[in-house]
Amino acid sequence: MRPRLALAAALIMIPFSLLLVVARMPVNGLDRGVAYDLHVYALSHPALTRFLAVWTDVFGPWTWRIAVVVLAGWMLYHGAPRLALWAVTTITVGGMLALAVKIVVARARPLLPDPVALAPGDSFPSGHAANAALGAGVIVLLVLPALPRRGRWVAWAVAGFLVLSVGYTRIALGVHWVSDVVGGIVLGAAVVVAAAAAFEIWREEKSNEGSEPESWSSTTH
Repeated sequence: MRPRLALAAALIMIPFSLLLVVARMPVNGLDRGVAYDLHVYALSHPALTRFLAVWTDVFGPWTWRIAVVVLAGWMLYHGAPRLALWAVTTITVGGMLALAVKIVVARARPLLPDPVALAPGDSFPSGHAANAALGAGVIVLLVLPALPRRGRWVAWAVAGFLVLSVGYTRIALGVHWVSDVVGGIVLGAAVVVAAAAAFEIWREEKSNEGSEPESWSSTTH
């Protein structure tokens, strides 16, 4: 389990590193073309644009942070303090890392005529996309042991839909480039995988010492 998780983290960080290179370059044709096309569509469909604005707020960073903290509290109450700490630490560290990368890259947000939405700060990576990937990943990993096989597929499908839909709203509202959103999702996923790998290493070390460490199934107790 540990080597596979470590390999997955490494494979996820490779495309993120490439995206960092892209983010430091002038805006590419894909970013510019998609931003323009979606902006034109947003201007001509105000009702949909208002819905996307609501959706991006409902599933914004603070929603995921609160959801993870609430779940961590539930785990703490049910005797899984280390998993609770893992959940809170993962989404906190991931969010801070995304913010740090924003500051370092300092990429400008899209500047479109007659904007339908505005957002402060730098552009790469998308904080909404990163936190959605972090929150969805943490929550799914913690509830997965309590679900049947089909339920696990549904959980991952719902998580994937929410992450991608949030990312789409950021592009469609003209506050992020495509590469910003992809970078945010990849960064969030990489942090979750790396944190899960670290937890697995700790659990295996405790098992080798003869103790009974917490496992992901602790959330079902």
